[in-house]
Amino acid sequence: MDIFDRILLLKKSPVFEQTSTDDLRHVAQAMDIENYLKDERIFDIGENGDHMYVIVSGRVGISLNGNPKVKDFVAELGAGECFGEMNLLDNLPRSATVHVVEDTTVMTLDSNQLRQLIVRYPELALGMLKGLSLKLRDTNKNKS
Repeated sequence: MDIFDRILLLKKSPVFEQTSTDDLRHVAQAMDIENYLKDERIFDIGENGDHMYVIVSGRVGISLNGNPKVKDFVAELGAGECFGEMNLLDNLPRSATVHVVEDTTVMTLDSNQLRQLIVRYPELALGMLKGLSLKLRDTNKNKS
């Protein structure tokens, strides 16, 4: 993926949609690409982790079941959606298991990279906070 495609994909993600294109350029350059095959698990509930993921292509299922092998999805995510972002902010164990529903390509960003980017580009944090706040509001609205 070229940098332009990465930026466009990040702009679709709720976490980054409120972030300026200039700041997203730096994020896009810092992200790595990973591939997962159908039926793999990207991470399990209760694990420690330090990466967030933005789906480039494919689908994943999110399970809150305490048994990571159980595939009772509370959500399925596709291209442009992200997961694992909470762990970058709170350093707590993973709150869900992520199952690969179909072969999936993701962009990843680890917590150290994010911290370095925020130190250099503080407006990035403000855009992300606004995006996370809007995502939380949307989740709350859908629950009522």
